[in-house]
Amino acid sequence: MDINEQLEIIKRGCDELIVEAEFVEKLKTGRPLRVKAGFDPTAPDLHLGHTVLISKLRQLQDLGHHVIFLIGDFTGLIGDPTGKNATRPPLTREQVADNAKTYQAQVFKILDAGKTEIAFNSTWMDKLSSAEMIKLAAKYNVARMLERDDFGKRYRSGQSIAIHEFLYPLVQGYDSVALKSDLELGGTDQKFNLLVGRELQKDYGQSSQCILTMPLLEGLDGVNKMSKSLGNYVGIAESPEQIFGKLMSISDDLMWRYIELLSFESLATIRKWKQDVETGRNPRDIKVTFAQEIVARFHNPTAAQKALADFEARFKQGEIPEDLVEIPLATGAEPILLYQVLKQAGLTASTSEAMRMIEQGGVRVDGQKVSDKALKLPPGGPYVLQVGKRRFAKVTLS
Repeated sequence: MDINEQLEIIKRGCDELIVEAEFVEKLKTGRPLRVKAGFDPTAPDLHLGHTVLISKLRQLQDLGHHVIFLIGDFTGLIGDPTGKNATRPPLTREQVADNAKTYQAQVFKILDAGKTEIAFNSTWMDKLSSAEMIKLAAKYNVARMLERDDFGKRYRSGQSIAIHEFLYPLVQGYDSVALKSDLELGGTDQKFNLLVGRELQKDYGQSSQCILTMPLLEGLDGVNKMSKSLGNYVGIAESPEQIFGKLMSISDDLMWRYIELLSFESLATIRKWKQDVETGRNPRDIKVTFAQEIVARFHNPTAAQKALADFEARFKQGEIPEDLVEIPLATGAEPILLYQVLKQAGLTASTSEAMRMIEQGGVRVDGQKVSDKALKLPPGGPYVLQVGKRRFAKVTLS
């Protein structure tokens, strides 16, 4: 594959490639590039938002490059301050170790295990002496650190910034030195840290890595970043039916965003799909194909077929009426408790009845039974709600 074809695949869905001209020169060498992406094991379960970077790693892997999946077991002890307006509590070594095991089990549903190098940054950071850590800290001054958006905002507003938080970007940057990376991937919110790695490599006499930033994936609401706390996520460990149903609930516009960032279909195929939709094909057909691809990736093809059959049974064979009128409900663009939605949509006479029906297992959201009274629905939709056997409503929340 020539360099232009590689570039088209590598830049697919990306936010920025720094510096493209340098990256082209690296590709011209013809050697497999050392591609690094770091993940702090701060939570045991991954959702599709986490897999945007991992999917890009797989594309680079398929192009013949050497992928390093870096588990930040040392940086996890510091706590990533990115985007935080308060000091983040560090994890214990036991928490980091447990989460790291889960990460490894999940990422190989995307990456080729036989072609992936797994690294832990404690391998080199634990060996760094106090004097060497001070030498590393001397590479950057406080003014440079305050150029980072979240640090700058916290400083100007008088919020606390702990000294150890300044170490995080330095350690992440030193990881690039230790691994001699040619390219580092990260979210757009990681740009400052990625640039630190580029500069530290110069200080240590290495060729500077290039940087590929990927956008943060919107959740099911199409507005906020995918997050478990907002309830707008698709967990990769969820059941095939849950994954399929959630992906079928996204808007037609958001579908293309998900496909661009998560699908392994070729660019030519996706262009053909878009042309088909423009000439009258139902985008639902494309959504079904994409949902099956994702279910098959995290489960298997048989599970994907069964998830489709279950979905069709509910929506096409009369379990759920197809002619539901969409009900818009105003929530102030904030997540809202499900039992409140049931009351406002007229599915229950009161919130107490709604809570009782949830407890009794008589409530479904997009065909999935719900038993958590504290469940909140994020803005977006439409959501197909069912109470009992015969009460249905389709609602959008805004």
